[in-house]
Amino acid sequence: MLEYVKTILKKVSFDLKLFEKELVKAIASLLEKEVKTLKRWCYRTFGKSHRPILDRCFVITT
Repeated sequence: MLEYVKTILKKVSFDLKLFEKELVKAIASLLEKEVKTLKRWCYRTFGKSHRPILDRCFVITT
C-alpha cells in the first residue's frame, strides 16, 4: 500500500490541492509505521516544493 501511495503522490504533485487531499487520505489509511516511513519519504521528495502542506498534514502524526 505504501508504494501505491508514493506513486499517487508523485503523479498528483503538480496540483497542490490534490496533493494535499491524497496525502490526508494516505495518512488515514496507512499503519502508524507506514506513516512514519511516508513522512520521511515525503520530506525528502517534496520538502522543497510542498513543505507547508507536509507540515500541516504531518503535524497530527507527530
